[in-house]
Amino acid sequence: MTIDGLIILDAAGRPIIQSGYTSFPPAYPLLHVDALNTELVKASPLGNVDPVVYVASGGGDMPDGSACCHIQVGEMRMLVSVSGDADPLIAFAFLQAFHEILQDYFGTVSAATLKDNFDIVYQLIEETLDSSGHPLTTSTSLLRDIVLPPSLFSKLLASLSASAPSAGRSGAASINSATGAFTSPISWRKPGLRYAHNEILFDVTEEMRGIVARNGTTLASNVFGKVEGTSRLSGMPDLVLTFTNPNVISDCAFHPCVRLQRWKRDKTLSFIPPDGKFVLAEYQYLSPQSTVVSNLPVPVTLKPNIAVGESGGSFTVTFTSRMMKVMENVKIEWYLGEDASSAQCTLSGAGSGIGSIGGAEGSWTFDPRRKVLQWDIPSMHSSGSWILRGSWTSKAKVPRPAHAFQIRFELPTHSFSSLKIDQVRLSSETYKMYKGMRTHSCGFVEWRW
Repeated sequence: MTIDGLIILDAAGRPIIQSGYTSFPPAYPLLHVDALNTELVKASPLGNVDPVVYVASGGGDMPDGSACCHIQVGEMRMLVSVSGDADPLIAFAFLQAFHEILQDYFGTVSAATLKDNFDIVYQLIEETLDSSGHPLTTSTSLLRDIVLPPSLFSKLLASLSASAPSAGRSGAASINSATGAFTSPISWRKPGLRYAHNEILFDVTEEMRGIVARNGTTLASNVFGKVEGTSRLSGMPDLVLTFTNPNVISDCAFHPCVRLQRWKRDKTLSFIPPDGKFVLAEYQYLSPQSTVVSNLPVPVTLKPNIAVGESGGSFTVTFTSRMMKVMENVKIEWYLGEDASSAQCTLSGAGSGIGSIGGAEGSWTFDPRRKVLQWDIPSMHSSGSWILRGSWTSKAKVPRPAHAFQIRFELPTHSFSSLKIDQVRLSSETYKMYKGMRTHSCGFVEWRW
């Protein structure tokens, strides 16, 4: 068995959705819920828990030992339990896929949304995870033919079909419509699709993850990217996509629609795309100057000056962007220790000496529950440096703040790898299609002091 079952917890750690667990005793899923909640209570800082939590056997018919694999989704936690000789990576891949399915169906994934649509969520669990614990259909374009998305029309149609005399015939028609998703010779695309306007759009999104030492030396930095597509094409289009610089990507993982032999031969993607949204490829950026993945320069600079005293401390933090482009949604977080009680700060531009609460310098907040000081800068140009000055108080005589800042940022229309799509050619269909591409990058950097 690969996955024992799926559980979704609300912000208080209570189960709101749970799969069958038909092959296990009733107390088995509760052991995993209790194990995760116990680890969350002991975590410092709040929520900082290992992604895999060992669960001891409860005796009786319980497995000798199992594990709880979990991810955070907003205020909720999604977890799957695995036992025996199971690969946790399969569990995390399923959690990520199921989260994306919920996002596609409901938009915002929250406890209230799941409670309002619990019937649809349980249908999705039945279609994506079989009784043996193996993932099944995770393609949203195919699931939409089997499980109707929530809408006033679908609910009204369901109520009418339940009360109409011809309920049996309408039920048969819906079964035929659902099985139509699996009559195609290829599993990821339905036959007979028709669009008045044919188009395919690509998004190249990249994410940098880095760690910087206290002296400013980059200890580790890697860029991971993916090519996402949105297809609205009629018939069975056969596409050929070429990049201007395919040698900058390595360790690629492709959608099943990609013909691997063509990629190995000439670095060209040949495929019949799924309908709707899909991830065509995932990759890691490889610098053209090296044959192995090496550290890349981090596009930001942080200069912290921190003095820790009795029952608190003071700090001055200067943040600068090295990018020539506009950096957006900058978020800098610093954990002040489990005994931190309050913080007072002022914001200013470099050299201006003028404190402010909002404006171009952004805004700051102290979360008393998470004990985290957060600095938000909505938009930042390369010419500017912003300074956060302040102090904090602690109930402990010797405060223990985290020795690292967590930095997040976004770079619209930027690509770390400079990967670009050269052209997309269509064959097997006679119509003309619209093609579009855009890029977006973000970064997560741990800056130590």
